[in-house]
Order: sequence, then C-alpha cells, then structure tokens
Amino acid sequence: MKALILNSGLGRRMGVLTSEHPKCMTEITASDTILSIQLKQLVDIGVTEVVMTTGLFDEVLVNYCRSLDLPLEYHFVNNPRYAETNYIYSIYCARDKLKNDDILLMHGDLVFENSVIDKVIASEQSCMTVSSTLPLPEKDFKAVIKDGRIAAVGISFFDDAVAAQPLYLLKKDDWNLWLNQIIAFCEAGETSCYAENAFNEISDKCRIMPLDVKGSLCNEIDTPEDLSVVSSRFREIENRKVYMCFSTDIIHSAHIGIIKKASRLGKLTVGVLSDEVVTSYKRFPLLPCEERKVLFQNINGVSRVIEQKALDYSDVIKEMQPDIIVHGDDWRTGFQKPIRDEVVRLLATYGGRLVEFPYSTDPKYVELEKRALSNLSIPDVRRGRLRKAIDMKGCINAIEAHSGLTGLIAEQTVVQQNGKAYQFDAMWISSLCDSTAKGKPDIELVDMTSRFRTIDDIMEVTTKPIIFDGDTGGIIEHFVYTVRTLERMGVSMIIIEDKTGLKKNSLFGTEVEQTQDTIENFSAKISAGKKAQKTKDFMIVARIESLILEKGMDDALERAFAFTEAGADGIMIHSRKKEPDEIFEFIEKFRAKDKTTPIVVVPTSFNTVTEAEFKERGVNVVIYANQLTRSAYPAMKNTAELILSTHRAKEADDQCIPFKEIISLIPEEQ
Repeated sequence: MKALILNSGLGRRMGVLTSEHPKCMTEITASDTILSIQLKQLVDIGVTEVVMTTGLFDEVLVNYCRSLDLPLEYHFVNNPRYAETNYIYSIYCARDKLKNDDILLMHGDLVFENSVIDKVIASEQSCMTVSSTLPLPEKDFKAVIKDGRIAAVGISFFDDAVAAQPLYLLKKDDWNLWLNQIIAFCEAGETSCYAENAFNEISDKCRIMPLDVKGSLCNEIDTPEDLSVVSSRFREIENRKVYMCFSTDIIHSAHIGIIKKASRLGKLTVGVLSDEVVTSYKRFPLLPCEERKVLFQNINGVSRVIEQKALDYSDVIKEMQPDIIVHGDDWRTGFQKPIRDEVVRLLATYGGRLVEFPYSTDPKYVELEKRALSNLSIPDVRRGRLRKAIDMKGCINAIEAHSGLTGLIAEQTVVQQNGKAYQFDAMWISSLCDSTAKGKPDIELVDMTSRFRTIDDIMEVTTKPIIFDGDTGGIIEHFVYTVRTLERMGVSMIIIEDKTGLKKNSLFGTEVEQTQDTIENFSAKISAGKKAQKTKDFMIVARIESLILEKGMDDALERAFAFTEAGADGIMIHSRKKEPDEIFEFIEKFRAKDKTTPIVVVPTSFNTVTEAEFKERGVNVVIYANQLTRSAYPAMKNTAELILSTHRAKEADDQCIPFKEIISLIPEEQ
C-alpha cells in the first residue's frame, strides 16, 4: 500500500500563514504541523511509501519532509501547472507511481485523529470518510449515498448526501478504474475540476463505501478560523485520558499492539492489577506488582502506570474519570460481563466511552501462559509462594487433596460471582485423608515414604503451594529428615501437633487417651526443624491441641507464645466445638501480644464462620481439611448401592458426569 498526499494547492485563503511555505506545513501544535501529523500517523499504521504531489514551495516541502527523519520512502511529484489546475492534474502527473497498488489518498490540509485512520486502514473495501452527525457544509465535499455505497462526491450535492472528507482507502481494482478515468479527463483537457468528477462518471463500477466517523476529528483547514478550531480539538484529543488495565506479567506482541492502539487515542494510563487481585483472579504472578509496573513504564506510548486494587474499575473511574477505557472484547461474555456493564454505566454518567479491540487467541500466546504455569510448579518457586500469598492477601485458603485428581480439582476450580473470581490458594495434604484413601487408620500407620509419593502425584499435575499435615512430626531425628525432604520437594509448610505417643485423631478429643507433649520437648522439635531448613521460604507451624484436650485457654496461649519463641512460623489453633467462641477468644488474646505471627484454623466443626470474618479477626490461613474426601464417600457408596439394587448401571449413570469431563481436567502435556 502507498499513501498519496496532495500538496500542490496554493492555500490562498490562509493569508500570511502560507506566504513562505505550503499549507500542509501550517503548525497545529507547538511541535507538529498538519503534514508531520499525517506522516507520523502513516508510520504508526505501517505505511512505508509516500507519493506526494507538490506545487509552489516545492523545495521547501521536500526539505521539510526529509528533516522529519521518519522511516518513509518519498516520491515527490511536482505539478508544474499548479497555479492553473486542480489536484486532478497533480494525480495525473504522478500516475506512473500509483498504478496497480492499494492507495491511501488524503488531501494535505486534512487533520484527522488516530481512530479515524485506524478505521480507514482496517476497512476491507474501498472507502471514504463521511459523517452522519455533522450538518451538510455549503462549500465543502458531500457524498451521495445510494444502496449503501457512494454514488457521487462533490460540493453541489445535497439530496441523499452526508458530509464527507477527502480521506480514502482505495483497493487496487477500484483505484485503477478511477485513475484511468482521471487520466482520460486530463488528456481531454479537463484539468481544473475535482478528481471526484472523474469518479462520479464510473461510480457504478468503482465501488467506494462510506465510512462513518460521526463526530470524530476529520477536517480540512482552509482558513485561519478552521485552523483555530481544529488546533483546539486536536489538543483536546491529545490530552484525552485513556485507561487500560493489565493482569499479565509476560508482555508479548499482542500486548504491545493493543497498548500502541490505546496510546493513539490520547494520554494512556496503564493500570496494573495488584498481586492480591491477580492471585485470586488468574494465577500467582511471576513478578510482583511493582516490577510489573516498571515493565509497563518502559513501553513507548504509556504516560503513567498505576496499581489497580480491584478487578472492577469503579474506584479508578470515580477518581480518574477517563475519557476512554480500552479493553479486549473477551469480557463481553463470561464472568467479567458484570464488570464491563458497570464500566459502561459509569462512563455514561459523564460522557466517557469504552473502546474494545479484538482479543488475541494466537496459539503462541497460549503457549507462553503454559510456560508460566510450568515455572510456577518448579519446587523453588512453588515453595516460596505460600508465604508471599499470605503477605499479599492477609488471609488465604487451602483445601485438602489426597490424589492427583483431587489436586487438579483444587488447582482448577474457580467460582465466578459478581464480576470476581474465587479459587483456592493452596492444597492441604491431610494425614487423615491420605490414610483414608489408602483404607488405613489415621495413626501414622502410612509411612512418610508413601505420603511423599502422594505429594509427588499432586505436584506433577499442579502448581499451587502445598501445606503438609505432619501429624506429631515423630521423634526429632525423623522430623529433621522430614523437613529437609519436604523443603527439597517444594512443599511450603508443615503443620505438626503438640502430642506424643501413638497418634489419635483430634476428632475423638478426650474420648480416647491422648498425650500432649511438654512445651520443652515440642519447642526443641520446632527449633531442630528450623535449623535443618536450607531456605527461609519453608514454614513450620505448631498445632496446639489444648482446646481439643480441654486443658483451657491459658495453656493454649502459653504454648503458642513458647512455640513462637522457639521459631515456629505460625500457630494453628484447633477446636471440636461447633461454636467458634473459644477460637475467637484465643485469636483475640494471641493478637493482643503478637500482631504478626500467622494463625491457622481448620473450621471443620465451627463451619459457619466465613473467611472474611476470620481475616477481620486476624486469621491468616483457613484450611478445609477433609471436605473432598467426605463428599466423595457418600456419592461413591450411593452409586455402588444403586448398581447392586437395580442390577444394572442405568440409574447410577444418571448421577455420574461423563468421564470425558473428568479427563478434561488432566493436562495433555505433563
């Protein structure tokens, strides 16, 4: 494609403004002229070759274009009869350089905003810019529209006409028809009319469609008054507040492309979703928010970068009041649709608008996301994510997993509510559920080697942090080995309970004999485990059984402070009671002295409390310790009973999902 810019006119109506240079060199801003704006726009849309007709001040114009130092190849064609002919003859003079190519044609005194040229260049058919919202001008171009296409262009048409501006995209076949007619006109001596006169005679064959730019800036400058109006509008457009938001930490060519488009709409502010929002909405970010902000700050076209602290845009819109918000069109459906609807509603309150560009589904970008997920599964990366997630969100959640399949459920389950996405932050490898899945009692009968295999199965297909139920931790010498192994595997946290002897599940409470370890012995175990660590990422959490064993609040608090002093990275407080009162009391009293040490709860019995309430009271980790196992057992038992009672699979199958749906959870490439 070539651009054809017509600059051979005299510009008499501009007065002294065109006494020393052609009209196209008239300044629109302190740093740009009509022509420099046009040429920069051509560079931005990928045009590399420009045919420019010249007249008076030919040498001044040529030198000016070259001084701009733009990556453009120029072909300057002088119209020696510029004083006595119209631009139809200028096109005739340049005819040999214009044949058999798509042409972007514009008058050299035309100023248009970037969105206009973007729409023109995106057209799949030959087109001319028109406006259905502007009044018909008396002396300027109007286009007659018939059957959805342009039937005639001129200054004297008023019926079935709309305001038009000489900015065209002309596909090769249509342009060749028009150019041949221009040649015929000029060789017949008709050189003082508009080139559109030639078009009007072949408009039934040369199919040019109207491109309605409505109220967008697309105006010729014929007088100083025009210059004043257009300059003012152009400055307003340059200073438009444009906003778009990103969650990505991998910037690829599609991101650069949409940033480039957005920056052409005005002054672009990029929002970067906070780490907490990204973690909840998508996946754990490979780069923290501050580093992601720096990435965008260094992209050409970005004026400033801010942190967006919610998935919805309401706070940003109320504070910034952007003229334009830019987004991909992927949020027109799905869980983000309510967010989009709210954006449209808020923008409408003050006249802002939403601009949406097609969302890229290029396979290479999908592959980049897969690589990011692979990085998250690396042990050194996975191990440190739990501590970071707690710092980011204040309170995280985890659900039990006892197999690769349950790990995939924990990994991939996302619930979308009110424009927000909710997912689990981590997985809990429960001693109880692991033993139950193997059909064995929860008395530390399943040895660590077997339990490590469960971790391997889950880690192989997931990326989220793992919290390991370490039971009592065993004797100190064994516990040290367990810590080193788990840390090396990429586990983030081990929780050990302050009991000794043969383990009995806490669900039994005082119904069975259970022995609580001494504060001194358990503190020594914690200290030994901390000394065995190789990194600062791994966390050892002390689980206190005082409330389970009905030894009172004071005993629980004494142990909590002692275990923290011994090096515990967190305290888990447990209770069998259905009411959360004693848990809340413990949290309040512990937080009165210790504001920072993470608190972990397992609300199996006191299950009415929400995560938000736990967070408000100072809890940092909420573990759903056995719900997947407990929900799976009755479903499987019922299925087995149905098959036995009906002597066939029909009734059971009615309650089963297709196996294909289960298989879809499993990644194709491990």
